Amino acid sequence: MSALLSTRALSKSFAGLRAVHEVDLDLAPGEIRALIGPNGAGKTTLVSMLIGRIAPTSGAILFEGRDITRLPAHARVRLGMAYTFQITSVFARLDVAENVGLAARRRLGGDRAAVARETALVLERVGLAGHADALAGDLSYGHQRLLELAMGLAQAPRLLILDEPTQGLAEGEIEAFKRLIREVAAEATILLIEHNMSVVMALADRITVLDFGEVLAEGSPAGIHASAAVQAAYLGTGADA
Repeated sequence: MSALLSTRALSKSFAGLRAVHEVDLDLAPGEIRALIGPNGAGKTTLVSMLIGRIAPTSGAILFEGRDITRLPAHARVRLGMAYTFQITSVFARLDVAENVGLAARRRLGGDRAAVARETALVLERVGLAGHADALAGDLSYGHQRLLELAMGLAQAPRLLILDEPTQGLAEGEIEAFKRLIREVAAEATILLIEHNMSVVMALADRITVLDFGEVLAEGSPAGIHASAAVQAAYLGTGADA
């Protein structure tokens, strides 16, 4: 099966300091891939290159075999890539439905009825239907994370990148989130950057472990959990991902 997204020898240095070094990554269509590693491992830098926020020092990024290494972020969104930030990026002074509507209009254009239907559907999926008229800035942090997820889903992405999506969610909300992600995986490939290892182990088809900007290990959840190298670098330390 051909990869939806691939990187080849992807690297980034800042003022001579190596943040990411020659990372090869292949995400299969419909896969849930988790990206984990200690703080400072290079996860955010890697994802920032994938979505076009920063340019790599060297290497290549391919989407469906097309080289998108120098493509701007907005063009990657049009290709079907969506990203939720580690720090929420909702429009605080707009209500919840307006936030999702803005995202839906990127795909649906000026068809107001279609945008309204999509907005209602997505808010129902993430459990925020009852908050449609609330100001986004008045939501709890966890609900703002769900709103950002709704904004991503409204774009009907082919690749959805989620950065610490369960941060701030209550236990019951995390269970609902896991059910939702399993549903979304039928429609999109998911790259999940997550510190909650129970979520990672429950959702991921495969896990990639970064350490000092390099791929330390890659494999199934069971294989990663059993890896002595991963235990020493990350899982045994109690550090956040």
